[in-house]
Amino acid sequence: MAILKAGSRPPWVGLGAAVWIQIAAGNAYNFPLYSHSLKSVLGFNQQQLTMLGVANDIGENMGLLPGVICNKFPPWIVLLIGTLTCFFGYGVLWLAISQTVASLPYWLLWIALCIATNSSAWLGTSVLVTNMRNFPLSRGTVAGILKGYVGLSAAVYTEIYSMVLNDSSSKLLLFLTLGIPVLCLAMMYFIRPCTPASGEDSAEHGHFLFTQAASVTLGIYLLTTTVLDNVFSLSAPISYTFIVIMVLFLMAPLAIPVKMTLYPANPKKSGNDLISGDGKLDKTEPLLTPSSSTTNLGSFHEGDDSSDVDILLAEGEGAVKKKRRPKRGEDFQFREAIIKADFWLLFLVYFLGVGSGVTVLNNLAQIGIAQGVNDTTLLLSLFSFCNFVGRLGGGAVSEHFVRSKTIPRTVWMTCTQVIMIAVYLLFASALSGTLYAATALLGICYGVQFSIMVPTASELFGLKHFGIIYNFMLLGNPLGALLFSGLLAGYVYDKEVAKQQGFNLLNSSVSCLGPNCFRLTFLVLAGVCGLGSLLSIVLTMRIRPVYQMLYSGGSFRLPQSSHH
Repeated sequence: MAILKAGSRPPWVGLGAAVWIQIAAGNAYNFPLYSHSLKSVLGFNQQQLTMLGVANDIGENMGLLPGVICNKFPPWIVLLIGTLTCFFGYGVLWLAISQTVASLPYWLLWIALCIATNSSAWLGTSVLVTNMRNFPLSRGTVAGILKGYVGLSAAVYTEIYSMVLNDSSSKLLLFLTLGIPVLCLAMMYFIRPCTPASGEDSAEHGHFLFTQAASVTLGIYLLTTTVLDNVFSLSAPISYTFIVIMVLFLMAPLAIPVKMTLYPANPKKSGNDLISGDGKLDKTEPLLTPSSSTTNLGSFHEGDDSSDVDILLAEGEGAVKKKRRPKRGEDFQFREAIIKADFWLLFLVYFLGVGSGVTVLNNLAQIGIAQGVNDTTLLLSLFSFCNFVGRLGGGAVSEHFVRSKTIPRTVWMTCTQVIMIAVYLLFASALSGTLYAATALLGICYGVQFSIMVPTASELFGLKHFGIIYNFMLLGNPLGALLFSGLLAGYVYDKEVAKQQGFNLLNSSVSCLGPNCFRLTFLVLAGVCGLGSLLSIVLTMRIRPVYQMLYSGGSFRLPQSSHH
């Protein structure tokens, strides 16, 4: 496989292409846009529809296989598999809703939805792992940017659905069946591994800042145009103009490699460069570096074991006694990571934060109706935008403080979960005028959980097997949805409906009204985040020495390297 030059245009081209892939990877957020058609056209009841929602969450977050595959094959293979699952999964759903094929069995649609949304795991894993490895010195920033664009994808699809597809569920599913595969095939060539830059690049900070500013501008634009579309009846030319402008904003990150082409920099050659003067990989230079797997950032596609040469060199220098277990900050295999207390502490903190947040997200429409908000579209758009802000901001803020103060990123998981306790109590109080503020705060805190977990996992357990470790962490999302949303919130809601209807549950379309519909759920979620905050404090104290080692010089450095 060709290894591309460090610090050159290809990594930035790949990051620009990854933005589009991440929008495609957010296809699972479309379920609320066509779920009503599943119920009306196919005649499903609410319980059947809820189970399809579970299939949606399971497919989106079941990424263990992509995590394994991404370490064995190049990124285009992973992207191709995601493209195929998207085509076949959504294709079956389109056949059903368009009634092109009549009477498809329920179990087949359940499996098809799992397969369709599983494309999110394949697409997201491929671009996230590749770009984290291409920019290993800026992991928090890269994770925040890519996860932020996934958060924005819901607003992107909503805009396309309402302004171009005329609120047609069958047209949306056809778009997902054909449009996403075409987009992924077009971008597949640009997602490739590159040799990471060997040191800090003075222009890199400005490039990341531009990308972050472009994504924030896009987020504000999407929120504004969504509100305008809801308030006014926009004509077709105006709607299409809004879509064109949205596409231009999505193309903004590609301005960086264009600028690098038009105004190339001529940095002085460094002795640390991995590229020889004739542009070929220097075959002898890696032998001069320490033998730990953490120092071979360009070799993520090697096998699980270290090379014989590295082991012999290390033994000769007395660095190791044959093969030792990795220390925190080095590359762990998955089976080595799961026996570590830090691994399970990070998983539990993430599960409690995201699991409680996804409960509100899945029931946000019902929460709004219970508090007297009949049109919950703006509520959903507000949560989506603030989720994006949390993802992008969490990555940027944690990156700043970890470099300047060596503060572990998990401090921000602690802070946001403490805020979430107050937010859930605010939801439970159902005070007049607080619903939108509580939703916005929760969206930000929910987004931070994602953007902090991703780089933290890579810093504690390395990038070599990051794909499977990261995807195991993501299982906290569907697990939280099952326990806190499916079992807790659903039970409390149905019980309150029974009280309001005099225990007459024959009319399943009746909505629950009043603060008691979710009050007990919110109180439990506040307690859940209280536990998450305590566990996060314990984790932060445990991993503080790791961050002091990795960032003691003000920038990321490998455990055995010296900072110059």
